[in-house]
Amino acid sequence: MKKQLLCTSAIALGVAAAAPASAQDWNLDWGGFFNQHIAFTDVSGSAFNVGGPLNGVDFDGIQMYSNTEIIFTPSITLDNGLTFGVNIQMEGLNSGGGADGIDESYMSISGDQFGRLDIGYENSAGYKMMVGAPAVASNAINSPSASAFIPFHPGAALGFRQAAISSFTEVAGNNDTARLTYYTPSFNGFTAGISYAPTAGGNTANVAPVNRNAGIVDVIDLGVNYSQSFGTTDISLAARWGTADNNAVGVSDPETWGVGFQVGFSGFTVGGSWAENDNGAPTGVGDQEGYSLGVAYDAPGPWTFGLEGYVGEVEQGAIDGEYEYYQLAGSRDLGPGVSWDVYLVYGETKAGSAAPAFLVPGSTIDGTAIGTAINLSF
Repeated sequence: MKKQLLCTSAIALGVAAAAPASAQDWNLDWGGFFNQHIAFTDVSGSAFNVGGPLNGVDFDGIQMYSNTEIIFTPSITLDNGLTFGVNIQMEGLNSGGGADGIDESYMSISGDQFGRLDIGYENSAGYKMMVGAPAVASNAINSPSASAFIPFHPGAALGFRQAAISSFTEVAGNNDTARLTYYTPSFNGFTAGISYAPTAGGNTANVAPVNRNAGIVDVIDLGVNYSQSFGTTDISLAARWGTADNNAVGVSDPETWGVGFQVGFSGFTVGGSWAENDNGAPTGVGDQEGYSLGVAYDAPGPWTFGLEGYVGEVEQGAIDGEYEYYQLAGSRDLGPGVSWDVYLVYGETKAGSAAPAFLVPGSTIDGTAIGTAINLSF
């Protein structure tokens, strides 16, 4: 049975000067992944009717989608036991990291007895320690990746890193902003983490200095994870909470929280999660919530099968949005770092009953995708 557990090691920064170290050699590691998808899609819904927001658009037929990154992870371990490292992730298609193609970029300092400290542009401890329904195949539906084949309704007010489309949330939907994160060592399977970010920006160059009288600032995230095996049963539990200060007049501070679990036994893994984003106002992306449920079976031999669903909603004053995606998938291990996926996805997003007229209140976009993917991990 493939264990889907999170066991994070971490550090204390103050130990960095604990003992002199002799010259060491850097380990210039690098790796990455390339996921190539091809699917046949059938997309419809009332949004495509005469007068709908996407009238005249045709998404039916064969579609292709790639997700690829090159990840550089050089590191060095000193005689005092501390490991200093760098993680720089370059988008293979230059779509997720801005103009220069760089996504996450941070340094880390770690030691077996002291934990881990990450400094730089990366997601929060709460995000990284969260667990949800087990995912089979690289076409995630607890993620905006599902829109590669079945587009989201433009009137549903779905937001990136928000709970309506994923339980892996961030405060105000921030992503890879400049951040300081500390993870404790694992104590009998229990790990905790705390993050601080000066601002809720993301994927940008250096943001200093930060004006704390403007925008969303001083972002704090907490996460806990417990992963342990009891005989033939594996358990992983997670919880997270985060908040920040919002300088907008008359708007409350944003907040996010979530819980998740996975239980593995006899080749099966069952899991789920629940998350919420309180974005502090009835405008913009609104308040959001959602949950995932799923089951995976690691069959004897090279195949793993899974059924997963994610359901979410947006409360944007009188304008609401809905998200509902399901996936039946199989993944075959072809060799070291190579796998083949096949999957069937159904998805639907819906605009609220009070959506602006040009978006057609209550209209929907729904579709089905039958796809396959080759995944390379190196």
